[in-house]
Amino acid sequence: MSGLDDVVAAETRLSEVDGLAGRLVICGHTLDELAQWRFEDVLALLLGDLVPDSAGLPARLGQARLRAFEQVRHIDAGLLSLSLIEGLRALMARLPDGEDAETALLLAAAPAVFVPALIRRQAGQPAIAPDSARAHAEDMLAMLAGADPSPAQIRALDTYLVTVSDHGLNASTFAARVVASTRAGFASAVLAALGALKGPLHGGAPGPVLDMLDAVGRPENARLWLEAALARGERLMGFGHRIYRVRDPRADALKGALQRLGAAGGLDADRLALAEAVERDALALLRAAKPGRPLETNVEFFTALLLEALGFPRQAFTGVFAAGRVGGWLAHAQEQVATGRLIRPQSRYIGPRAA
Repeated sequence: MSGLDDVVAAETRLSEVDGLAGRLVICGHTLDELAQWRFEDVLALLLGDLVPDSAGLPARLGQARLRAFEQVRHIDAGLLSLSLIEGLRALMARLPDGEDAETALLLAAAPAVFVPALIRRQAGQPAIAPDSARAHAEDMLAMLAGADPSPAQIRALDTYLVTVSDHGLNASTFAARVVASTRAGFASAVLAALGALKGPLHGGAPGPVLDMLDAVGRPENARLWLEAALARGERLMGFGHRIYRVRDPRADALKGALQRLGAAGGLDADRLALAEAVERDALALLRAAKPGRPLETNVEFFTALLLEALGFPRQAFTGVFAAGRVGGWLAHAQEQVATGRLIRPQSRYIGPRAA
């Protein structure tokens, strides 16, 4: 029972994670199919009946980004002294707490606005206002860099946001459903999810992948460095997953996005070669050292390379993850509210008995 492994806590139409087959399905569509979609199209799929006009959702999401930007004026020295994920949480806490479509779209839009604004303000630069006419991923990149992103960059970020948009009853999504079941509102559910995502066991591993690559330095160093790390009992970042017994399908989707970005000149070829060497040698060493454990490449490994190539600093990676996963959080919150049922599990007392 520890960790609630194998306990079914909800029925959902939103996503199915098949860890044995290495397959992820979202609302009846495979990840391979959805990886070609824009984030706003997958958001429309996830939110379903809450936003039935899927054709009009991109424009409404653009307007929601403008409304979210109104909160950027509240970024002050105290907020800038926080970590980026804590700053994001503080800004999200200023948003209204309803259960309607406009509230959901505002919450879905906000991380894509707040993360670039916090990055720029922490770097001593002014925040850039959204352009509601842009597509969602395009606008997020433009607010980050202050320049028009390339089509390859837009597609790469869309692939990332879609790939992480929902993934079963993970820790942050379960937290969102528990709070939504109390009828506290969508903002409260999203804030609970953000709190769970902040923990390093859930959303904090992509940055250390880059630390590992920096330490390895060159492809020819990979095997010796990895052997030494394993000998010290260290975990190799970006390998292994709680659910997947085979390769994480999201890793393949993001590797494909990286390769397309590299072909378009948006990625340092030496960096990709280093990552591929580390992946190859790490998998070989893990299979030899731990033959009974399925330690395959997970989503974090290529997330790190992709977000770095798109210009996001590593301290912002968890916030960018939230910009994609917020769609799933809201969809699960909506689904839980529709059941009308409070989540209230039982516990087994194992403490001392009263006399």
